[in-house]
Amino acid sequence: MRLILLGPPGAGKGTQAQHLVAKYGLVQLSTGDMLRAAVKAGTPLGRQVQDIMAHGALVPDDVVVTIVEERIEQPDARKGFILDGFPRTVPQAEALDRMLTKHGLALDAVIELRVDADALVKRIGSRIAEMQARGEPLRPDDDPHVLHRRLMAYREQTAPLIAYYRRHRVLRSVDGMASIPEVAAQIENALAEVGAGATPKPPRGSAKPKTARPKAKIAKPKPKPAISSRKPRIGKKSKIRGGAARKPVRATRQRAASKPKFKAKSKTKPVERRG
Repeated sequence: MRLILLGPPGAGKGTQAQHLVAKYGLVQLSTGDMLRAAVKAGTPLGRQVQDIMAHGALVPDDVVVTIVEERIEQPDARKGFILDGFPRTVPQAEALDRMLTKHGLALDAVIELRVDADALVKRIGSRIAEMQARGEPLRPDDDPHVLHRRLMAYREQTAPLIAYYRRHRVLRSVDGMASIPEVAAQIENALAEVGAGATPKPPRGSAKPKTARPKAKIAKPKPKPAISSRKPRIGKKSKIRGGAARKPVRATRQRAASKPKFKAKSKTKPVERRG
């Protein structure tokens, strides 16, 4: 799973990224962290950007894409990753697409955290007041004035990415002003629609592919048993091939009524004649 989280500063991208990392086993790729790590390790790319970062200048897009390319080739990023802080402009998004295509990869989704800028400034102000009340140290960006400048930069540079990824049909928008659990649930539902099991819907106006239905098997009629035309013999069992045996026909001989019945012989002895 390869994701991008879009949203202005203070929208909660970092919090939601940590949730996705824990739930799906993804790797969170921060271009700022990767650049600083390259400088610390003294790699050729790190030496190239060291002076640029030291003077506070923007690192060229091709350099950022190269460091992202090197990072996604590492084993821990094969299962998926979340890009944090990149891309920031449309040219960076186009360079990222070319790099992913070269490796046979593509983005699964770009999640936009929609927020109200005025409400966001108030939220940050409330958070700063709560941290100060607890005596917690503030981050450099925990300043309403700094936040306002960063929001202006986001509108000018990064907001056009929303239209860019909407044209590519990978953008999914969620309500970033909801509670943290509710935003997490919305993101999970959006991911389920785009690739985690669900089949994407075809565009409107496109014909639905016809699926071949299995032909129904027609049972062939069994041949009827052949009945012999020969007449059964009298006094014997008739066997008919393929059918049930008929009962034997018993012959009865009719005796003529005119013929007399035979008489039994007499058992009396003959009388002897005397001379």
